[in-house]
Amino acid sequence: MTYTQISILAVAVVIVLDLGVVRTGLLRRRVFWVSYSIIATFQLITNGILTGFRIVRYEDSAIVGSSTPVDAAPPFLGDGRIAYAPFEDLLFGFALVVLTMVLWVWLGRHDVQRTPYAGPPRLALRRSPRSRRP
Repeated sequence: MTYTQISILAVAVVIVLDLGVVRTGLLRRRVFWVSYSIIATFQLITNGILTGFRIVRYEDSAIVGSSTPVDAAPPFLGDGRIAYAPFEDLLFGFALVVLTMVLWVWLGRHDVQRTPYAGPPRLALRRSPRSRRP
């Protein structure tokens, strides 16, 4: 599979997870989209630096856009790129953020470790009411 196909699949999976399986409804909330616009801005800055300075390079056959010569930097905008990075990076970033938030909300709704604990990690994720300290 190409990077494009995998990123589109990842977005589809998290949308189905949010709206159909777990039903958190995050993607229906305005506050999510405002928050995500902030995240996407910083993602573009970070991707732009990493890809613009060619710290990260992509196989041209795996992404949308034409090939760039080895010596040349990728275009800032156009040819399937936004801020030097392939647009697929935005899709993957979206999928990762949504997956993390969906799991966070789902775990919170199921009362997994509602009260933070001090000290080393515990084996049990959930404390029974009988085991609480006075």
